[in-house]
Amino acid sequence: MQRFESIQDGTNRSLLAGAARVGLWLATQPYGAIVSARNWMFDRGWIETKKAGVPVISIGNLTAGGTGKTPTAIFLAKRLREQGIRVAILSRGYKALQDGMNDEAKEVESRLPDVPHLQSPDRTASASVAVEELEMEMLLLDDGFQHRRLGRDLDIVLLDASRPFGYGHLLPLGLLREPRSALRRADMILATRCDQVESQKLAEIRTLVQRINPRAAWIETEHAGVEWYQSSGATLPVDAFRGRRVIAISAIGNPRAFHKTLDSLGVEVAVPLVFPDHHPFSAADIALIEYRIREAQPSVDAIVCTGKDLVKLGTKQIGGVDLWALRIDLKIRTGEEILKEHLERVVRLIPGNGPAAE
Repeated sequence: MQRFESIQDGTNRSLLAGAARVGLWLATQPYGAIVSARNWMFDRGWIETKKAGVPVISIGNLTAGGTGKTPTAIFLAKRLREQGIRVAILSRGYKALQDGMNDEAKEVESRLPDVPHLQSPDRTASASVAVEELEMEMLLLDDGFQHRRLGRDLDIVLLDASRPFGYGHLLPLGLLREPRSALRRADMILATRCDQVESQKLAEIRTLVQRINPRAAWIETEHAGVEWYQSSGATLPVDAFRGRRVIAISAIGNPRAFHKTLDSLGVEVAVPLVFPDHHPFSAADIALIEYRIREAQPSVDAIVCTGKDLVKLGTKQIGGVDLWALRIDLKIRTGEEILKEHLERVVRLIPGNGPAAE
């Protein structure tokens, strides 16, 4: 995985890597043509966009990989629930587990037990179920920027400040799902992990984004560690592992960001175990982790992972060593009032909440 990323980001300068980049660039051409043709048809109404009957907030991104959509969805759903709004989350259900739910859905369920999470590739059908059967008043469309079949009233695009434009190329050479010009469709750009980059780089990202879409609101956020927790429900304060050595397990889109978060908490990653995004842990994977634990002992104090990984691992210990997940919340750094105004505008669109109802 890391070897392939070194080809994408250009850090691998070998002849073989160069040849691979040429092949990947050739593969981007048909992909880019398909993306452009699809967007062209949506822009001209040749592909129908369906309305849900209630307001829809889309949470999406421009790149493949982890930008922080799950913490953002949890953050927005909590805000809406605090206002007494019945809200559901709609997602594709990528790499669902045996029970039909994927790691994201399980994490959301553990954090928001009163928020339905409907998973299906047909999110227009999920929207109908949410509105007609569950009587939801608002929908959060997870990973919805490219899912243009379902209309939305607020289009939020997340940019990971640590790698905002996917190495500058479309898939598979880079991580871009669409060209950067697609940001013109966005109503709001929500920059995530802003604490992991220097202020000058962040300003450069903002300047480029506003050049593409000057009307989009700009919000800066960070992923803040809140506490450590186990599958048993036990918790520890967020600084519990400061100065301690750990084995870090991650099967997420951006493991580097997770490691940077651990570093910011003073946690030393003695053994990083990186798996593909949404990886379902097998018995062989557990055996590998146990082997690495034996190799690292006695200098390792704990095993740590993300919330998505914990719901799949589902255990308190591996190889006799405690397993802890870091609970992460989205924290607004700048743009709180702008975000509030946009959410209030969408809330007023709920049937019965408009001026006619006052």
